[in-house]
Amino acid sequence: MSILVWLSEGTWEACVDAAKELAGDVTLVHVVDVGTEAALSGSAGLLGRVAGADPAELLAGADRQLLDSAEKRLGRTARKITLRGRPEREVVAACADADVLVLARDGNRRRLGPRSLGHRTRFVIDHAPCRIFLVWPGSPPPLTSLP
Repeated sequence: MSILVWLSEGTWEACVDAAKELAGDVTLVHVVDVGTEAALSGSAGLLGRVAGADPAELLAGADRQLLDSAEKRLGRTARKITLRGRPEREVVAACADADVLVLARDGNRRRLGPRSLGHRTRFVIDHAPCRIFLVWPGSPPPLTSLP
């Protein structure tokens, strides 16, 4: 079985932990959002100058660290890929050869319901051409939180 794990800041640990339970070849994928790259580039970028640092190098270093940390947490060798673009579209395209996609809820974590999914995650769930393993990062909210 081919398992694709979408690593996003804030939820990647839950996705990796879920993937540990699955047997198969694991690919860890992280998408560098072109909007983030654009915000960091330019003469000063939207986030201001970072003394002596190239924004592209900072992003690449953070990406490598995330992928390496995820592989270590997984506890077995995994294929690691970085994509650039609109995250939701890149993840859907990466699912073309996957049997299962592991991803996490990234919206409101205090309540059950559709708002527990961010817009990118909702897009991926609606368009992924494979089975989906959707996890809560942390404990799910109680049934009393149902809207």
